[in-house]
Amino acid sequence: MAIIGAGIGGLSAAALLAAKGLRVTVIEKEPVPGGKARTLPVGDTQVAAGPTVFTLRDVFDTIFDACGERLDDHVTTRPAETLARHAWSETERLDLFADPQRSEAAIGDLAGADAARGYRAMRAEAARIYNLLDHSFIRAGKIHLPPQFLFRIGLSRFFELSAARPYETMWKVLGEHFADPRLRQLYARYATYCGSSPFDCPATLMLIAHVEAQGVWLIDGGIAALAKALRTIGERQGASYRFGTAVERIVTSGGKATGVVLASGEQIAADRVIVNADPAALGAGLLGEDARRAVGALKPAKRSLSAMVWLGHTQTSGFELKHHNVFFSPDYAREFGDIAAGRPPVDPTVYICAQDRESFGAAKPDGKERLQIIVNAPANGDARTYSPEEKEQCTQAMRKRLARCGLTLEESWQHRLLTPNDWADFLPGTGGAIYGRVSHGWAASFLRQGTRTRIKGLYCAGGSTHPGAGVPMAALSGQLAARTVMADLTSTRRFLPAAMAGGMSMRSARTENTA
Repeated sequence: MAIIGAGIGGLSAAALLAAKGLRVTVIEKEPVPGGKARTLPVGDTQVAAGPTVFTLRDVFDTIFDACGERLDDHVTTRPAETLARHAWSETERLDLFADPQRSEAAIGDLAGADAARGYRAMRAEAARIYNLLDHSFIRAGKIHLPPQFLFRIGLSRFFELSAARPYETMWKVLGEHFADPRLRQLYARYATYCGSSPFDCPATLMLIAHVEAQGVWLIDGGIAALAKALRTIGERQGASYRFGTAVERIVTSGGKATGVVLASGEQIAADRVIVNADPAALGAGLLGEDARRAVGALKPAKRSLSAMVWLGHTQTSGFELKHHNVFFSPDYAREFGDIAAGRPPVDPTVYICAQDRESFGAAKPDGKERLQIIVNAPANGDARTYSPEEKEQCTQAMRKRLARCGLTLEESWQHRLLTPNDWADFLPGTGGAIYGRVSHGWAASFLRQGTRTRIKGLYCAGGSTHPGAGVPMAALSGQLAARTVMADLTSTRRFLPAAMAGGMSMRSARTENTA
């Protein structure tokens, strides 16, 4: 069994399959595990450069339990009391809390009793949507057509399906709950969690608000520490990992995946291959012509958002940061209009993860703290070069938005900037799209790449495949990949019980492993 990529999806699949007794080799081009969940140096410190929000902890508890381990024995976590701090100006601020009653009171204080009632109604609707889709779609295998989904949930729940509101946009439906434009904008931001615009994605994605309301967890060392823990439990089950090793191409024979060829020319035989990379890399032929037909090519217009990401180590003043913070643009429609036109927003919404706030460490004695600052941008990193002048314009636009909300960074701050060009290099075939296929239109969820591909024995996992973007969703994709591989192996043994040359071998989880 070969797994290309040691992102959260690949690491999850590796640990689960090794725990079932399969020989598993994970091949990763980067020197460390985690994929997008990485840290990068800024001066003499490391700053998280990937996902920062950790939800649906039970997904990881399940993975560790299946390997005979406990998550708490590997990473230190605690629930966040404040989900996020939001600001529109120096005087307009709102905290959302793990306690919904505190959130409701805060919303009432900001926008009045009608807004508090709208919050209750929106929260109830988001919960209904999530409960309908959680086990029937999110944690289950991909469904290709809506009738299949109806069959899965049962005809008796037909009218519940329409209540998920797939044919209305998130922006429209949120307007039914909130007359206050600030609250509509706040909850519309959840569309960006899967790299989409709230003006074009279905209202079904309101379920993300419910996911976050169920609990946000803080991790000592960030998501990168979680990736290291997944590698550790995989190793304990017998999986092997080859870092700093790129895969040149996937090998097929007789319409079936038979292994991989490394950039060094070495060939590794494997009768099952999981690709933990954006499926766009497959469709673009970046993993070889043999594998190109495994998935359909993704047109640039179907890409999700990219981002301008500043990794900083600096002093701050004014605004009192929480771990997660959002500073909103005054014109959300213009912001997404700029992105649709292929340019970074002129006056953007800014997200900051203040990694040393509410965490397990503290700012250094010199008062500097680590910040990851994100502004949404178009995924055109393979078609447009961002010049030094444009980078500086984006930096100044970001700083102005923070200043208007009362936050000041040092003038000469230590930082590095990742643009869509950098994301395009890091995520081949994507143009810098961080979240895979964009979730626009009612059919978007059915069009996202599933676990199986058109080539037998070749599977996909990761945040760009079903069930979607985000840390827990990537882990769920790894679970689905592991489950599908085991089901296919069981089917093979049922109909071909005799030993086959080159077939998948089983062994004790503690023995030496090969591909």
